Amino acid sequence: MHTIAYLGPPGTFSEEAALAYAGARPDTGLLPLASIPAVVTAIETGAASVGVLPIENLLEGGVTYTLDLLIHETSLKIAGEIVIPLRQCLVARAGVRLSDVKVLYAHPQSLGQCRKFVERCLPGVATIASLSNSAAPAEALADERPAAAISTMRAAELTGATTLARDIADNLSNVTRFIALSQQDIPPTGDDKTSFCFGFGEDRAGTLVGALHELAEEQINMTKLESRPSKAVLGQYIFLVDVNGHREEPHVARALERVRARTGMFKVFGSYPRWKG
Repeated sequence: MHTIAYLGPPGTFSEEAALAYAGARPDTGLLPLASIPAVVTAIETGAASVGVLPIENLLEGGVTYTLDLLIHETSLKIAGEIVIPLRQCLVARAGVRLSDVKVLYAHPQSLGQCRKFVERCLPGVATIASLSNSAAPAEALADERPAAAISTMRAAELTGATTLARDIADNLSNVTRFIALSQQDIPPTGDDKTSFCFGFGEDRAGTLVGALHELAEEQINMTKLESRPSKAVLGQYIFLVDVNGHREEPHVARALERVRARTGMFKVFGSYPRWKG
């Protein structure tokens, strides 16, 4: 059995990402867990083959918990990526109409993403914070009052809720990128990305430019650059980079080796196929 761990519970966008990564494999089982560290531990101990975690959102940027974990806490490799559109809907139990709703259950982040719809279509409705997008519809269905919830399509399906409105988010282009973590990355496919990070032992002018210049010298396209505090010295940062190409390709290998020589801390998170979903 090929087991994919993810940040649960079922019905969340994380489960959608896990299902998308599993594809049509009939021998795949899903393992929902309560936290990001739990997903990592499940892979490290063999309880799961792969773990799916959020790493980047179109609107909010990098998921810092996942990034810090990759930098400081695990040697697991990124073996894949999945991009999931964040489709939000309004659901309720059968018979409840939009005009009936007196209470709205929602995860705070989802509530913020659907602010315009709530202000315009549910003015004055009391809101109650839910722990997840899958908990919200279950809580709405259990409420004796006319209640609705902001939910994923998957959670609505699992709970049997009736959909009152679809695609209610302010930004319909919002997506989250997830990574698949494994004990090892995979061989080149011809259309890959490599993720790595680096830091410097001392603060000198031109150190960052010099490291990035090594990528330009090999005509390597950098698709992402962001930074996280080193957690060692105030003002010292770790830089996280995504590039096109696999670390085993000669030109990528050359560039990475020269970046390593210029930096005080260097870590490759993995090489993996680019998402084409």
